[in-house]
Amino acid sequence: MEKTKILIILVLIIVAFGAGVYFKDDAVKLYSSFYERVEELKEADIGQIISEVKKQVFMPDPLNMGGAEKQVTLLQSKIISETNMQRLANGNLPALKENVELNKAAAVKANDMFLNQYFEHVSLTGVDPGKLVQNSGYDYIIAGENLILGNFSSEKEVVQDWMDSPGHRANIMNTRYTEIGVAVIKGTYKGGTVWIGVQEFGLPLSSCAQPDTASKDKINTVRTELDTLALQIDEKKNELEKINSNSAVYRQMVDDYNQLVVQYNSLAEQVKNLIANYNGQVNAFNNCVAGQ
Repeated sequence: MEKTKILIILVLIIVAFGAGVYFKDDAVKLYSSFYERVEELKEADIGQIISEVKKQVFMPDPLNMGGAEKQVTLLQSKIISETNMQRLANGNLPALKENVELNKAAAVKANDMFLNQYFEHVSLTGVDPGKLVQNSGYDYIIAGENLILGNFSSEKEVVQDWMDSPGHRANIMNTRYTEIGVAVIKGTYKGGTVWIGVQEFGLPLSSCAQPDTASKDKINTVRTELDTLALQIDEKKNELEKINSNSAVYRQMVDDYNQLVVQYNSLAEQVKNLIANYNGQVNAFNNCVAGQ
């Protein structure tokens, strides 16, 4: 009977010791897995949006066609129509959509040239075509400006003169432009009565979908939570190393530790997915801006 009691006690001691070893090994294993995930997240960088969109502006030398005054009225709407017909006939390109801000910029440009008697892409106050359209509320990726001065028999002649000039033709046939604004105004320039025609072309920044800022905010929030959990896990590990693995509280501490690690891993997987999704949006935006 006494031998049986001793045997039972020995079995209980062995079981208890085995449990302690099991939980200790389990904690060490999870801790190793946890740090692998920490290092993995350090390499999961958030993609960077192009901080400064490289805005391109195309502005071929202005065309001064001269010519005697003619009794004709030129219309802005017909200039746009003729421009789109040239795009269709010469490259099967889609029609440019008329844009209010670009129309406004074109009118400002034409009137400013008459008022200050110059015929250049850059105003006397240093405003270039890119700044001009931005001042009218048009944020762009690429923009272009065609200028023409003279007397013409029709809107078709105006556009054809532009088409006969390689630089102006390139603007009209640019495959990236989606919008246009036009002004055609009659006035006095250097003592003569002439028409000034202005075309403003553009690809708006809004045509490229911006990455979701809410996703980036969520990533930063979850990363802060992960940093807090990592500190708690480190503290738990330090506590476990100081306590006898055969003590009564050890098992509970291991359970608490494991729950923190499981929580960390769950959040880590969540933030990885968020980063992958956000980076996909960033790459799509950057490629769109670059015309790829």
